[in-house]
Order: sequence, then structure tokens, then C-alpha cells
Amino acid sequence: MTVDIGNRLRHVRLMHNLSQRELAKRAGVTNSTISLIESNASNPSVGALKRILDGIPIGLAEFFSFEPEKPRKAFYAAEELVEIGKGPISYRQIGDNLFGRSLQILKECYQPGADTGKVPLVHEGEEGGIVLSGRLEVTVDDERRILGPGDAYYFESRRPHRFRCVGPVPCEVISACTPPTF
Repeated sequence: MTVDIGNRLRHVRLMHNLSQRELAKRAGVTNSTISLIESNASNPSVGALKRILDGIPIGLAEFFSFEPEKPRKAFYAAEELVEIGKGPISYRQIGDNLFGRSLQILKECYQPGADTGKVPLVHEGEEGGIVLSGRLEVTVDDERRILGPGDAYYFESRRPHRFRCVGPVPCEVISACTPPTF
């Protein structure tokens, strides 16, 4: 059995109306530490997790024992999509809280030249998407393709990957990944 510590921590933090910065200050850790844990890019030791949870405050037993309510909402208006991106890449997510969910669905918009970074992304899970408009360069391992409207991708996310908008117009993509990674 695996426990999604990152999404669980995000859920508990938001339940207590704390920002990442405020929790980091209370726990005596850096803001980036909280961010890395919540994005499941870092797995804290039991001692580090206890220190962070003391900043909420919530005990380890309570943290691991509660189960989130499954969201019952089935429909979302365009303005209800939650922006989780920044800068030249917009990620609009269906639902504001993915804790307890197995799937994350995004409407992505890359401005011309926008790039996920020179360092490839690597995480657990699978992801796929369909290009709606514009052109998207997708690199997976050593393979690179330029995708246009109607083209799609699907791969295991542990394979190093990168996305970049090529061409003079923004690129829009509908994507999904499991488990949620943002």
C-alpha cells in the first residue's frame, strides 16, 4: 500500500487555511521543502514529517488515519477551472482538490517559446494529452516530436520528458495524468 504524502499534506494544510510559506515558517523548514513534498518530488523522513505536522498542528496518527471525502461534483464551468501554472505556461485543473483522486485533468496553454525547462521532468505515473491548437514539441527519453492539432502523446512519466511550444502562436493541450502530480 502506498500513501500519497504530498497530496495528503496539501489537503491538511489547506483544511487549516495555511499557505506553504506559513507552514514552512511554523515548522522551521524552507518553503521549497513544503513545495517539494506536496508535489511528491521529495519524500520526508518520519522526523521531518512530524516537525512539519507540528506546525499545523496534527499528529502523525491522525495524519495517516483520516480519509478524504470523494468529491461528488461532476460538472465544472470554464471559470471554475483552477489555475495552477504560472508565467508563460497555464495549467487549468478540473477541481481544486485532488486529494483522494486517481486522475488529474488539465487544460494547458503554452505561450510561444514556453518550455517546461532544460531539466527533463521525471515522476511516477502515466500521462497523455491531445493538442488542440498550435504546435508542441514533446521530448520523451531521446525521442522528439512536434505535434500539431489532433496529434497526441501518451507515456510512462518515469521516462524523462519535456514540453515546448514551437511556432508563433500559443499551443493548447488537454492532458491527463495518473496519479495527480501537481
